[in-house]
Amino acid sequence: MTGDLFSHSAESRLERVAPLAQRLRPGTIDEFVGQRDVVGEGSALRRAIAKDRVPSMIFYGPPGSGKTTLARIVAHTTEAHFEELSAVQVGVADVRRVLAEARDRLGANGQRTILFLDEIHRFNKGQQDALLPAVESGLVTLIGATTENPYFEVNSALLSRVQIYELQPLGEEELRTIIIRGAEALEVVHLAAGPVDLLVAALNDLQERPEEETLEDQHEH
Repeated sequence: MTGDLFSHSAESRLERVAPLAQRLRPGTIDEFVGQRDVVGEGSALRRAIAKDRVPSMIFYGPPGSGKTTLARIVAHTTEAHFEELSAVQVGVADVRRVLAEARDRLGANGQRTILFLDEIHRFNKGQQDALLPAVESGLVTLIGATTENPYFEVNSALLSRVQIYELQPLGEEELRTIIIRGAEALEVVHLAAGPVDLLVAALNDLQERPEEETLEDQHEH
């Protein structure tokens, strides 16, 4: 009991001291800003999430468009185990380990696994091929993320087994919504229009530079 109390206290304090981007990170589709064509009311993906029938997919779009956060929301909403890998840092052995753990998890308690693979375009053909059997069989639901056009960077065998969703840069009003949320989290009583406009312009500029990992960390709303 004492341990539970200490754990709850630690979690409460972590929430208060966590970086602003982490505190603002949405946990549900309703909190997610932007990408109405992909996850808006009545969209095919939103219906699939609600019915817990999420397909393997690739999110393609600029930094800050919400690829990582959307993948995490999908996993949370469907109560699947969420495994996150960066294609820059892992190899075939890491993929095989994740797949083995997914098989064990499914057999032990029936929990499915969502494998989020960031920068999937960095995987070579051999690495992508290692995913094929697991994606085909449904052992894992693959969610890839890339700033590059997947039709040029992902091999055709894997492409044929996933759905592609293109995410767009956030519009000015969507950026304003995020800025206002940040101000509220910081308990800013009044946020003048001038600074908001400057922030919107700066964030727009960051969205136009896909090579830099910037807004994805700040927003990933």
